[in-house]
Amino acid sequence: MMDESAAASYASPSLSPPNGRRLQDRRRGRSSTRAPSAKGAWRVPALLIALSAVPVAAGAVRLIGLAGGAEITPENARFFADPVPVALHILSVSVWCVLGAFQFSSGLRRRSPGWHRGAGRVLVPVGLIAALSGLWLTWAYPPVDHDGPLLHALRLAVGSAMALCICLGFAAVRRRDIAGHRAWMMRGYALALGAGTQVLTHVPWLLFGGIRDEMSRALAMGAGWAINLAVAEWILRSAAARGAAAGAVIDQRA
Repeated sequence: MMDESAAASYASPSLSPPNGRRLQDRRRGRSSTRAPSAKGAWRVPALLIALSAVPVAAGAVRLIGLAGGAEITPENARFFADPVPVALHILSVSVWCVLGAFQFSSGLRRRSPGWHRGAGRVLVPVGLIAALSGLWLTWAYPPVDHDGPLLHALRLAVGSAMALCICLGFAAVRRRDIAGHRAWMMRGYALALGAGTQVLTHVPWLLFGGIRDEMSRALAMGAGWAINLAVAEWILRSAAARGAAAGAVIDQRA
């Protein structure tokens, strides 16, 4: 689950007062903005990386097993039979989640806008590889226990939606629509980070063996994606509302 403050600064294009307001503040001899503290600037990336820690670590263990010739079991036989898609997916999702977390640091964006743009150029193709390899896994790999048609459909929908969000975010920044770029990239990031939230939504599924079936598995997986997307939308709407309110106040004072 994305932290409720995890992307607020990233989502809002109006965190700094408009130029007129800043000019008024300068005339009054004071600055209208405060530089974020070092602690605050790194809190959001740290929270996001912590949320992705379990799936990233699990992916690393999977790669080590594939490279080191781990024992083949019914659960992992599909990975040994065709290791390329799973390796691509693990590596790309790990980079997307970890490197992408730093894109949500408002302090880093202000201090190093070139770094933000450079990281974005890496993240767009990496995110597309993550989404498309996830679709490849869904289509090519045989299902395991408790993976039914509903979960199959959810995975296809989420992978397609993530790829679409990244493409729309890239298209938005190309036409200088920064607010649209931020919104679409946040949605794409939230969907990919669903694996972290699914660690939490699977707790009842793991604790109560009597509910382990295809439907409960699909609901646990779907809940992780839905929660992340809902939090992202809440952040985006809250940021838009704050921007509209600030604009109304400035208009009244003008």
